Amino acid sequence: MSAPLLWIVLPIALGGFLLFFRDERFLARMSAASALALGLLALVVPIDAALLLGPFSFKLAGTLNVLGRSFILQSEHGSLLAILYGLAAMWFFGAEALGLARRLAPLGLIILGLTVAALAVRPFLFAAVFIEIAVLLSVPMLLPLSQKPGRGILRYVIFQTLALPFILMAGWLLAGVEASPGDVTLTAQSTAMLAMGFAFLLSIFPLYTWIVMLLEESSPYIVGFLLWLLPQATVLFGMGFLDRYPFLRLSSELMTALRVAGLLMAVSAGLSAAFQRHLGRLMGYAAIAETGFLLVALSLGTTDGVQLVFMQIIPRGLGLVVWALSLAVIQSHADPPTFANAQGIARRLPFAAAGVILANFSAAGLPLLAGFPLRLILLEDLATLSSAQTIWLALGLLGLMTGAARTLGVAVLPGAEAGWRSRETRTQAALITLGVAALVALGLVPQVSQFLLKDLPALFERLGQGAL
Repeated sequence: MSAPLLWIVLPIALGGFLLFFRDERFLARMSAASALALGLLALVVPIDAALLLGPFSFKLAGTLNVLGRSFILQSEHGSLLAILYGLAAMWFFGAEALGLARRLAPLGLIILGLTVAALAVRPFLFAAVFIEIAVLLSVPMLLPLSQKPGRGILRYVIFQTLALPFILMAGWLLAGVEASPGDVTLTAQSTAMLAMGFAFLLSIFPLYTWIVMLLEESSPYIVGFLLWLLPQATVLFGMGFLDRYPFLRLSSELMTALRVAGLLMAVSAGLSAAFQRHLGRLMGYAAIAETGFLLVALSLGTTDGVQLVFMQIIPRGLGLVVWALSLAVIQSHADPPTFANAQGIARRLPFAAAGVILANFSAAGLPLLAGFPLRLILLEDLATLSSAQTIWLALGLLGLMTGAARTLGVAVLPGAEAGWRSRETRTQAALITLGVAALVALGLVPQVSQFLLKDLPALFERLGQGAL
């Protein structure tokens, strides 16, 4: 057996099989158990190395060839697979608590398998094709059959699809750059095409309008799942380009452009979040800002910056699942989840209100929560390059913090009902409590996840070695 067969083909096939079932509990538990098992296997079974089991030995091959293309998973991918499948299991468990398993679980498994395929395919340019397939498959999740598509979903599909021709064109030009490394015109053209492709894929300012629209039109839990998985895969895909091509990796102009784009996203989204009165839009702006933080970390061009990109994977995924789950619970009692409808919501839904507020504070970098160590390191590293840029980044964080404080104020205001009484189900309360506890634990002891992260920079061994 090969590793791609286990972590790419198997989840896609299982997701396709589960499409024929309608039982919510079965779908959620089957998907979550499968994702959890695949995550644990990624931790304990080495790739391309012999595993001794008593008198028997077993070796999981790292390569699978399909139609002349290769899917390669290395031993360093093990931790990344464990994180992705472990977090996906949390999303699938939460889907059962919300009654969304039929929409999320089967297609979610398929999209997860396609995401891993995007990270493993060689030539890695074909990753754009797998990401595009994942985007198209996410449409039935976002849009029930009885609902007409809104502007948000149309922009989402159009913007993500527009990225594909730019990426493929860039790949074609990059082949010419490899053959003629001194061709300045070809180099500039390929860089421009690549920048346009990733601007659409990552929804870089001002192309992120679809995110907040989509959060008003579709379930925040399903949108949250996509906001967790797709930008993360795209950033890793982009790191593959930087790692392979020295003229990209060593270009100070490109790194500056990346940093400016990341700061624009963080500042504009943070300031927009400060003035929002819709809880869904607030989560959308925080997700946009977090993608900006990833770009700023990557633009540092150092090994610390690369390590910081990987350090954000777990807190970002954990924060989004807690936030989206809590917001979906609130929306089921206060639709739409505006400040007017959510006034005093903490008295009726204390667990969900706490989940939304603490996940927001974590994204903003409040001390004692999971996001705090990451934001602190990012500010310190950025300060070595530019004090002005550090102030702008801090301004974005202040905007997110203001949005969280306003939500806290609205949630504890006296509402229509006197007294405090929890209306969440036991499962919802338990899942939110576990998620919040994990956010606090990662804030207090961030090094607890280090064993999962220490091998990940080896995936891009040349990245961070160039001087700016």
